[in-house]
Amino acid sequence: MTVERKALLPDARPLGAITQAEVASQPDIWTRVLAEAGDTTPLLPAAGEPVLFVGCGTSYYIGEAYARRRNSAGLGRTRAAIASEIPYVDPAEALVVLSRSGTTSDVVRVVEQFHGKTAVVGIVGEPGTPIATMCDQTILLDYADEQSVVQTRFATSALTLLRASLGENLTDLPDQARAALDLKMPRVLPSHVVFLGTDWTIGLAHEAALKCRESAGAWTEAYAVMEYQHGPIAAAGPHTLVWSLDPLPAFVRESVQSTGATVWEPDLDPLAQIVAVHRLALTLADSVGRDSDRPQHLSRSVQLS
Repeated sequence: MTVERKALLPDARPLGAITQAEVASQPDIWTRVLAEAGDTTPLLPAAGEPVLFVGCGTSYYIGEAYARRRNSAGLGRTRAAIASEIPYVDPAEALVVLSRSGTTSDVVRVVEQFHGKTAVVGIVGEPGTPIATMCDQTILLDYADEQSVVQTRFATSALTLLRASLGENLTDLPDQARAALDLKMPRVLPSHVVFLGTDWTIGLAHEAALKCRESAGAWTEAYAVMEYQHGPIAAAGPHTLVWSLDPLPAFVRESVQSTGATVWEPDLDPLAQIVAVHRLALTLADSVGRDSDRPQHLSRSVQLS
């Protein structure tokens, strides 16, 4: 059945136009993030200080990537937790929270609980919100904030900021994002997409899968590279795109190709690849007549009683 996309937003924009513009703005936004890194890095926990990073959904996956990256850099014990599922808090840990809206109820509760007991740093998109005002230190990324429900540039900008704080040389990252905006999409769109990662890119793989689910309602999965053959590969076939954010070992690539699946391994920084994932998510949404500016069953800020 072919779905005709004739409906327009009230302002006569094509479906998904707002999100598409925000996706395209990422190279310029990242450039500003990197230019301001000298001001934002001192607000984050110092080297050697243990850190607990807390978020929900996309924010949690960004935190998981940061935690693994910081641990690997030897800058202090770092872990990430879902705001509603924090197993414990070490009194020595600094708390870093990420919330685009500054109103996410699960994160608000965490900040309320630990404010005054440990140092709390918030990375938020909206000033004057509960999280922005309660934190001991607030890094405001309002210029990366979005109109869209689905997070794209805010999340990637936050991870750019966090990676810069670890001392990474990210000079060419905006140019890699521009290359991702020109990366060709699959000639035949897949009905099943699997994202693979390793170490810090496992969190990015889960974020990539989430983008395609949120925008297009697509069948997506995410796994560590070496876990994929432990069962999940059974669902792969000619309808599957397996996108690895890191180069695959030859034996993994051969196993995936033997299922008839298409393998993608773009030669770009994994974070820049997420920009291309955003484009895939928009393309998948468009193909089934979904408005990625207004995804089904989602709201910009999750408010749970």
